[in-house]
Formats: sequence, C-alpha cells, structure tokens
Amino acid sequence: MISRLTGILLTKQAPTILLDVQGVGYEIDVPLTTFFDLPNAGATVTLHTHLAIREDAHQLFGFLQETDQRLFRTLLKVNGVGARTALGILSGMNAQDVISCVLKENISMLTKIPGIGRKTAERLVIELRDRLKTFHHKDAAMALNGTLKDEANSPKDDAINALVALGYKPLDAAKAVDKCYNSDHSSETLIKLALQSMVR
Repeated sequence: MISRLTGILLTKQAPTILLDVQGVGYEIDVPLTTFFDLPNAGATVTLHTHLAIREDAHQLFGFLQETDQRLFRTLLKVNGVGARTALGILSGMNAQDVISCVLKENISMLTKIPGIGRKTAERLVIELRDRLKTFHHKDAAMALNGTLKDEANSPKDDAINALVALGYKPLDAAKAVDKCYNSDHSSETLIKLALQSMVR
C-alpha cells in the first residue's frame, strides 16, 4: 500500500495532479479541498495517499491532511460509496463539515453533494455516526495558491471538466460555470465559485 509520497509538483489540472518522486511520475487524484491548498508547480509537496486497486486500473488518491486520508478510507467502508463518490464528498465539503453533518444527522446538506442521494446520505449517517466521533479536524481557511495552465483547454473548459470528473452531469456543470464565468477568472476560481453555487 502506498500511503505517503513526497515529491515535486509538476502539473495541476483538477482533480488530477502529477507528482515527480525521484524521477517517477505519479498521477494522483485529489479532492478540491486539497487541490486549492496546493502550492505552485515546482514546489515540494507531501501527500497522504490511498491506493485503490481494481481489475482494470490502479488509482492513487492524495490528501494534504492525514485526517482527510482517514476520512476518505472510512467513507469507502460505507455501502454504496466508492472512491469517486468519496472524492466528491471531500470536494464538496471539508472534512470538518462532513463530520459535522454526519454527527448532526444533517441529511439535507449531505444531499447537496454530487452523487449523494437521500438514501446514500442516510447510510452515511447511520454507518458513520459512531466511527466519526473519534475524528478531530482543525479549522482551516482555504487558500488558493497558484494557477492552472493548460494550453489545450480554456479555464472555462478546465472548470467544467473538473466538475464532471467529480460526478456532476455535464449540462449542470456547464450551467454552473456559465453562471459565474468571468474572462479574468482562473480555472481554480471558476471551479470554486461553481462548486459553491451548486452545493448551496
């Protein structure tokens, strides 16, 4: 199991980053709550990781905080929650908010996360209440560092693609990005604004 990696951040294109670890490039999917806190390309980054092994692929998921990694692994134990759904949950809310929603049985807030219907939200509450009582997560303000650069796609395209990768329907993602679009916005800003509008 690969549970931690330290390397040079080469590229950022939400929700995927490329990390150079002693000459080996690792593609790692990260939740947006981690993505927005990453430094600029070229910086050294340490990520707590989870390796998901399937018949057709090995996928790495990364988190800046160990608590996020633990919560991700705990979410995977819930019936009907896979790695992509867990990634979407931690993109829609930070770990503290997820824990708070579960402990307070806030079903309506959980259902605002992409891919989470009422039945899944109820399962999250029922199956995680006791487990999450042992979790502790410090308050942290999200910092947007660096900018996404992609010659092939515009910031608008990158934002839509990132939301689709997190589980939103293409049409819904496009509408959300259009609503907050400004030609001066970076991809990261568009993703953040669109995500905020969709989870309200």
